[in-house]
Amino acid sequence: MIDRRTAKRSNSQRNDIDLTPPTYVVLGMVRLGARSGYEIKQTVELSIRFFWTISQAQIYPSLERLEQAGLIVGNADPQGQRPRRAYEITAAGEAALRAWLSRDEPMPFELRDIALVKLFFADALDHQEAVRLLRATRQRSEERVAALKAVEPTGRDAAEEGNVYPLLTLQMGVAFHEAMIDVCQTFERRFRHHRPNPPRTARSASPQGRGKTGGRPTARMREPQRDRP
Repeated sequence: MIDRRTAKRSNSQRNDIDLTPPTYVVLGMVRLGARSGYEIKQTVELSIRFFWTISQAQIYPSLERLEQAGLIVGNADPQGQRPRRAYEITAAGEAALRAWLSRDEPMPFELRDIALVKLFFADALDHQEAVRLLRATRQRSEERVAALKAVEPTGRDAAEEGNVYPLLTLQMGVAFHEAMIDVCQTFERRFRHHRPNPPRTARSASPQGRGKTGGRPTARMREPQRDRP
C-alpha cells in the first residue's frame, strides 16, 4: 500500500534532487516491478548489464534519494529474519521517468572495449598471434550471443505483459555481436595465410623517411579532409 503522505511531497523538493542516469535506472526498474535493492540488481543482471552497468553501491543510495524526493515509496517487508524494504513507484515517479525518457538531450555512445584496442595495435604481433587475438575476440562475441539468447524467453514474457522494448534492446545486442562475429570471420578468411603488406615501423623506415621524429614511428593514419573556409 502506497503511503500517500510520502507521495505528496512538494514539487520544489522533487526538483531539487539531482537525478543521475543510475538513479533513473533504479526508478525504471522499480516501475518494472523490482521491489527491493536485491531484485533490482537481479533484474539488471538479466537485462541492461549487457550495455549499462550499475553497482550495488549505486542502487541503495539511489533508492534513498528517490524515496526522499517522493518518486518512490518504501515499506518494511522483512523476509524471515532478514530485514527488507519494498518499494513502489508513485505518480510523481512515473512523471519523472517519462520526462527523462522524452527529454531532448545528447545521447553519447560510449564503447570501451579492450579487445578492439588490442586489435587496433595487432600489427605489432606476428601473423599467428594476431589471428589468435582475432579468434578470441570472435569467441567472446559468440559467448555473448549465447548469453543474450539464453535470457530471450524472459524478454518475450515481458513483451507479452506489455513491456516490449526490453526485448528490442536484447535483439539489438544480439545483432551487434553477430555483426562482430561476421566481420571477424570475413577478415580471417581474407588474410588467413598472410598479411596483405608488411607493417611499416620505425626500424624498417629509411633515415630519409623519418623526418624530425628522432627515429620514432610517424602516424600513418590520415585525418578526414575538412572543407576549406
